[in-house]
Amino acid sequence: MLHKTRGIALSYIRYRETSIIARIYTEEFGLQSYIVNSVRTARSKNNRIALFQPLTLLEMVVYNKPDRDLHRLSEIKTSAPFQSLPFEVSKSTIAMFVTEFLNKVLKEEASSPVLFRFLVESVLFLEEARLNYENFHIAFLLKLSFFLGFGPESAREFESQLRENAYPFLPDNEMDTALNIMLRQPLGTPVKLSRAARNELLDALVAYYHIHIDSLGEVKSLPVLREVLG
Repeated sequence: MLHKTRGIALSYIRYRETSIIARIYTEEFGLQSYIVNSVRTARSKNNRIALFQPLTLLEMVVYNKPDRDLHRLSEIKTSAPFQSLPFEVSKSTIAMFVTEFLNKVLKEEASSPVLFRFLVESVLFLEEARLNYENFHIAFLLKLSFFLGFGPESAREFESQLRENAYPFLPDNEMDTALNIMLRQPLGTPVKLSRAARNELLDALVAYYHIHIDSLGEVKSLPVLREVLG
């Protein structure tokens, strides 16, 4: 049966000679995997594989059968063509980090329109931002943690949980203030953080996720993100 839904591209792997299997977080069905045929050929029309780059916002018509792990696409197009996100190194690095996290923490069976709306709004902010996005990845993970059920209410609670799990996090006033702003204010609110403080807070946040998600594993894009943004 055909269904219309919106989606956010997360990743893809090669499948056979010319096809891919794409992981897409959908508004209607949660995280799903789709076989997409004939997109890795010179004859592929309109460079369709670009639709599956990290965080691309999609409108889709899909064949969805609840008893299957792999589904098929009938129609697909982007709902908001990117002008900056894939082309600016800092933004594309953030997108790589965010999609790695989303691939690790989102569950196939979990459909959440509220979470989907948060993700779309976050992607659009990152795409459109010209200033004040150097802390986007930190604020994004803090806000995402509430949708996953373990968001801290304050900097003090965040620090307390880390200490209780033997993580040596001793923030100064700058980091405390930054944490509380990012927890309480909208995404993109200007926050003052030095490069060293940003790195320290990012490491602490990844450790915080490890406390709550046993299966998180290694975050492979983290060293690249540190190098590019700090």
